[in-house]
Amino acid sequence: MKLGLIAGNGRFPFLLLDAARAQGLAVVVAAIKEETDTEMDARAARDAGVTVHWLSLGELSRLIETFQKEGVTRAVMAGQVKHKQIFSSIRPDWRLAKLLMNLRTRNTDMLLGAVAKVLGDEGIELMSSTAFLEPLLAEEGVLTERAPDEDERKNIEYGLDVAKAVAGFDIGQTVVVAAQACVAVEAMEGTDATIERAGGLMRSLDGDEGSTLERRLTVVKVAKPNQDMRFDVPVIGMGTVETMIAADATCLSVEAGRTLLFDRTNLLQRAAEAGIAIVAVPRGY
Repeated sequence: MKLGLIAGNGRFPFLLLDAARAQGLAVVVAAIKEETDTEMDARAARDAGVTVHWLSLGELSRLIETFQKEGVTRAVMAGQVKHKQIFSSIRPDWRLAKLLMNLRTRNTDMLLGAVAKVLGDEGIELMSSTAFLEPLLAEEGVLTERAPDEDERKNIEYGLDVAKAVAGFDIGQTVVVAAQACVAVEAMEGTDATIERAGGLMRSLDGDEGSTLERRLTVVKVAKPNQDMRFDVPVIGMGTVETMIAADATCLSVEAGRTLLFDRTNLLQRAAEAGIAIVAVPRGY
């Protein structure tokens, strides 16, 4: 069997590629020119079971034709495609342009869901992006040696309510909280940029005698209420922890069973060294 891999940016596509190859699957990679790391070519050069085709983000027809010519009937999406890229930078082909015109709302869920339907109509089933990476999903409970303290737990409880509401509108999946007040909400800029913005806002309050917010930040990341695990799955990697350290964020809450943790051992070790508490709350908490 050949597996199609629609590869975005970051390490996610490479992790999925390795997992699929470990199961003996040949992998046909549709690498997105605007997003995928060029290391993908080197990966294919080392492994005869990997074939790479480079496509622009807007070339939906070419994606379908590529998979059909390669005999791909099942595919996965892995890796981030920046939201602003989807709606501003691409030049859609006729098939994608028609799809965009027919969207009721121009958000990522609607767009990717429509793409999945088009692929299905052409005989290409889009699978869950976690199908090969179940061991990387965060399990419920405190993941670091240090558990959240009382103030951080209050921030998490408040942040979960806000994050779920925001995620329900497909705006973003992350909020940053301090003293049970919302400091930053994720939109098109992504998780790490949201954390950076929150850190900058708090630094701007240093020396402001009128500020009642305490300095420490808690980051709360959730899945969407009806998260489609085929795409846009919440991911935490080392970059997020490093961004938290730079922003003086001391606690991270994610959703158990619906968040992927990349480079888990090093990630948790780095968080522990920085005094960051990480907890995975149960779905529906």
